[in-house]
Amino acid sequence: MAEQRPQGGAGRTPADSAPCRIVVCRDCCCGSPKVTGVDHAQQKARLAENAPVRVSACLDVCEQANVIVVQPSRAGRVAGARPVWLGLVNDPAATDDIAAWVQAGGPGIAPCPDILDLYAFTPRRRAR
Repeated sequence: MAEQRPQGGAGRTPADSAPCRIVVCRDCCCGSPKVTGVDHAQQKARLAENAPVRVSACLDVCEQANVIVVQPSRAGRVAGARPVWLGLVNDPAATDDIAAWVQAGGPGIAPCPDILDLYAFTPRRRAR
C-alpha cells in the first residue's frame, strides 16, 4: 500500500489547503469616505492577518456599508457551511471578532460568536 502524503505542503492536510476567504466590499459606499470614522485600510489589513482577503466592487447592499463576506474553508463547505454576510462592520472590535472567528476556523468549523449575529444579514437574491 502506498504512503499517502498531505497535500499543500509539509504537515498540511487537503482541508488546510483552502482556508476561509474574506471578501470586503470597497466601492461606492463601503470603504469610502461616506462611511466615516473607519480606517478602511487598517480593517482590510487586520482581516488579511488571518485569511486571504479579496476586494470586491459594489456588492449591491449599500445600506449595509461596510460589508464583509466570510467564505468557508474547504472543510467548512464539506460541513455544509455557506458564506456569511456581515454588514455595518464599522467598529474595530467587530473586525477583531471576525478575525478571531476566521482564525478559529470560520463558518462550519467554529461557532460564530454571538456578537457577530448583530452584523449578519441575508442579502437580496440579486446581490448573492
